[in-house]
Amino acid sequence: MNTSSAESFPWVTLLHELVRSTLLPPDVVLQHVFPAGSQTVPEAQPTASFGTPHAKVHCADDACLCCFQLYGYCYQDSNDIPDTLTTITELGSPLEMIQLLQTSWEDRFRICLSLVRLLHYLAHSPLGSVTLLDFRPRQFVIVDGELKVTDLDDASVEESSCTSNSDCFMEFPARNFTLPCSVEGRCQSMNEKRNLYNAYRFFFTYLLPHSAPSSLRPLLDKIVNATGELHWGIDETAAQLERVLNLYKSGEYLQNTTRVPKAEYKRVPEAFIPDENYRCWPSYHHKGCLLSVFDVNEAIEICDSYSQCKAFVLTNQTTWTGRQLVFFKMASNHIVPDPDKITYVKVTD
Repeated sequence: MNTSSAESFPWVTLLHELVRSTLLPPDVVLQHVFPAGSQTVPEAQPTASFGTPHAKVHCADDACLCCFQLYGYCYQDSNDIPDTLTTITELGSPLEMIQLLQTSWEDRFRICLSLVRLLHYLAHSPLGSVTLLDFRPRQFVIVDGELKVTDLDDASVEESSCTSNSDCFMEFPARNFTLPCSVEGRCQSMNEKRNLYNAYRFFFTYLLPHSAPSSLRPLLDKIVNATGELHWGIDETAAQLERVLNLYKSGEYLQNTTRVPKAEYKRVPEAFIPDENYRCWPSYHHKGCLLSVFDVNEAIEICDSYSQCKAFVLTNQTTWTGRQLVFFKMASNHIVPDPDKITYVKVTD
């Protein structure tokens, strides 16, 4: 068995049949890859054994973060199809947009951020600017909360040739664009701009603005509008999304908001309220109101905003941005000891 970076096999036709192997860890999958144009799956078993690969491949950081990781591969020769390949890749979850719309803004932002990081890598890849010709959500999976592309068979590294701007016409269902033709006879940044507009129409419009913190909405709306009009390239788009991430992680997005508590709260250390749940949206818990906060002051502000909230519990769990998860409760009648939690009880309204 050999190991390699994903760049070793950039554009092969992948058959969409993932074979789970009992010999491999649960986060690893076998994928059979056949030469471009093959329509049949050989029935013969691989002639080489795989073993259990434990070491991850070495690859560029951006590639590992954005593309499906290749753990190993094995050539086989079966049914007169030469150079058939079986790959061992990490396992991802199918992208379900309806489910994503029901998740927290923080998780939806993570999807968009990982997508932009992927597109930034493709725009500056060692092969040149790469465009994904099939950009539908089914071409992506979620691995550890981040978006990764699984299939690069419908991709191109060739910028379209042109003799005038009219040759650089990009048509989409909702609108069209004409890009400039360079003196070298190539449409400028067409691959990059095609990827970016597809990211806008399939992901950004649905996932970025809705239920975002109010102080971040102007910047998020600016990002959505700029990509929808193709006013920005991928470099500026990536820089602006990284700026949003920094504002969110650092708590700076809270500095321009007026935070005057409406009530007083009593701090009860090493305590938890096991019941007294109510539902809110979006929540990390389907039977209760579990949200992420930057600090205690933000938790107080959230509790003040819900009429049914009478207490909240700080947990020792954090999200991918390092924000603390907090349970919001509708009463505090039954408080139990818990060394890993801190409870705040509203004492005045």
